[in-house]
Amino acid sequence: MKNAFYIASRYLISKKGSTAVTFITWLAALAMVAAVAAMFIIISVFSGLEEMNKQMIANLHADLTIKSKTGKILPDIDKIQNSLKKNSDIAHFSKLIEEKVYLSYKNNGEIAYLRGVDSAYTSVNPINENIFYGKYPDFKYSNEVIMENSLDNRLSLPVNSSQDFATILMPKPGKGIIQQENDIFNKKDIFVSGIFPGNDQLDNYIIAPIELTQQLLGLPKSACYQIVIKLKNPANAEIVKFNLSKEFGDKIVINTKSEENAAFWKMINTEKLMIYLIFGLVIFITTFNLAGAITILQLDKKDQAKSLVALGFNKKNLRMIYFFTGFLIVFFGIMMGLVIGSIICFLQIRTGLFRASETLPFPVKIEMINYIIVSVTALFFGLSISWIFSKINKKYISDN
Repeated sequence: MKNAFYIASRYLISKKGSTAVTFITWLAALAMVAAVAAMFIIISVFSGLEEMNKQMIANLHADLTIKSKTGKILPDIDKIQNSLKKNSDIAHFSKLIEEKVYLSYKNNGEIAYLRGVDSAYTSVNPINENIFYGKYPDFKYSNEVIMENSLDNRLSLPVNSSQDFATILMPKPGKGIIQQENDIFNKKDIFVSGIFPGNDQLDNYIIAPIELTQQLLGLPKSACYQIVIKLKNPANAEIVKFNLSKEFGDKIVINTKSEENAAFWKMINTEKLMIYLIFGLVIFITTFNLAGAITILQLDKKDQAKSLVALGFNKKNLRMIYFFTGFLIVFFGIMMGLVIGSIICFLQIRTGLFRASETLPFPVKIEMINYIIVSVTALFFGLSISWIFSKINKKYISDN
């Protein structure tokens, strides 16, 4: 075994032999380097995008969310609030109401999500830290709101303007004959005090004092759709959820952050799988260069193989030489590919050279799991091809 490995290493680094064989061998190695580096870079970029989305979505959903099981309005709100205040596992909680509305400004209009929150909301979800223009409402006025960036851009709404107001329209519940527009909608003029960045989960959002949503819906001041909770220790979310569910009974539903974001995590995991499969296929195709290199090497080294047989090598020993040759090519490709990929990722983290937009560089996160995923994938396909093609070309060995 040691002799076979030594001979395989000499086949790679020796300057003697056919120039064509040397070229094909190193071409296979460089192809493996390129494939491994590309897979590592793409997976690291995806890890960065995932981390960025996690940070953004963390400001949309709390550690725990309490909802009504049968309707929109949460029952026994006073009882729930009193219990939450006494619970030693809970750091903060906030009431909110969320509904679709029609937002109108001059001759433009958009369907949007209006999220009404109380003054404690930023203690649960610190969205006020993401305001990049203007300021978070101080809750002195019920019509002071912040708006998601793309929604504001589409409507060309002025920010912090005391003269320009947009109008929110909420359909009125109930029945009756419609004689005029006021019979259809409740209306409120809003003042935009700040802008926050959006993503797939925050697209078209308006965040306002809960009083605004209560007025539009005709609800009493104590009413809300949800109560969101920030825990002192988020790791205890499942335990706290179980205890609260047992206390409040079957009239309410309590979801953890991951349960509230089930669709988001499903999308993320699906994208992860697709990226892995695509680049796994790239590495698989790349390993056929390795198959060609092993086959050409067997042809080129037939005379040397006869000499080795005369010295006592059997067919198994000869096959192991070609297998170890493939292994060394794969090992070199993995090591150099990971080094090159790491350098490029590190430079992107430090410089932001490659950008998704003028202001947003591609996010990159280097994780140990990415090294393991890429290495295992390349080793699996590389060693499989090496083993198969070191055994499949029997005529190059049996002729010896």
